[in-house]
Amino acid sequence: MGNRLSQIATRTGDDGTTGLGDGARVPKFSNRVQAMGDVDELNSHIGLLLCEALPDGVRELLIDIQHQLFNLGGELSIPGFQLLKEEAVIQLDEALAHYNEALPRLAEFILPAGNRAASQAHICRTVARRAERWVVLLGESELINATPRHYLNRLSDLMFVLSRVLNRMNGGDDVYWKSERMARAGT
Repeated sequence: MGNRLSQIATRTGDDGTTGLGDGARVPKFSNRVQAMGDVDELNSHIGLLLCEALPDGVRELLIDIQHQLFNLGGELSIPGFQLLKEEAVIQLDEALAHYNEALPRLAEFILPAGNRAASQAHICRTVARRAERWVVLLGESELINATPRHYLNRLSDLMFVLSRVLNRMNGGDDVYWKSERMARAGT
């Protein structure tokens, strides 16, 4: 990785470009910078989620995810470089299986709501989906590894599952969508 910044206000971005880890300068609206920004935003939202009361296992998992997202951001900032390993995707798959196992099957859609921790997990889910879309778009024009796309896809699924876990922490439940069609059908 490049040098660490000792000066934050460099003014080099005043022209509408930003520097990548390999020294290249690209427009701040580029697909790569959009993807990097959404990964950074996702990491910040997970940091906010960590301010909530969480089960210990969830807390440790989220802290590790923050580190993996930093790896992902670093990988996106250096074209052709790989920092995020496939093992990180496997960790998410295992966490998904573990946390989903204890949840009841969904028969209805749920709203992104409930307690504050669960609602914040839903925000993380939606930002992960947006970051994934930008990574997919970036891959249409530049060669990138598949692992970032897989990681973000799995992470958004995990955040959905964790929102359900967090809604049940103190005896709560999911907030179900009141579908008019389902109500008419008597379900």
